[in-house]
Amino acid sequence: MSGADARLQALGLTLPQPTPTHYSYLPALRHGATVYVAGQIPKLSADTLLVQGLVGEQVDEAQAREAVRLCVLHALSWVAHHAQGSLDAVEQVLRVNYFFQVGERASTRLSSIADSGSELLTAVFGRQGEHPRSVIGVRELPRDAPVLISMDVALAVAGESRSPAR
Repeated sequence: MSGADARLQALGLTLPQPTPTHYSYLPALRHGATVYVAGQIPKLSADTLLVQGLVGEQVDEAQAREAVRLCVLHALSWVAHHAQGSLDAVEQVLRVNYFFQVGERASTRLSSIADSGSELLTAVFGRQGEHPRSVIGVRELPRDAPVLISMDVALAVAGESRSPAR
């Protein structure tokens, strides 16, 4: 084991099993060398979430950060699933969208909370984990989840390099 898989293990982290959806959509789709991961919420199991509620109200900043990291791990689980079980095939994280369920007193620290996910991606992939992102506060997320993330990832194709301009 080398590369991203080894760095994930060195961080003391393991990927959860990909959790199928109960609804009419694909949790992830590979098209060519790109994996598009649909919104992931902080699931402990198919029917249990790590935490539920509004960020800044029922969910404090520390809980929200942990939920973000769990969402990232779920997204990476789907990426690995579409890359024959390994994150070493990841060439570049292309984009991450962070959605936070917020109330009237929305936290102004949502970007800081999202950093926990972005920093995890950089720890696992190095420069290939650096990515553009959006951080958005919304009124409602599925299953009262405090956070949902979606992600697009480019996989390496033998003989090609498609690294984006910086």
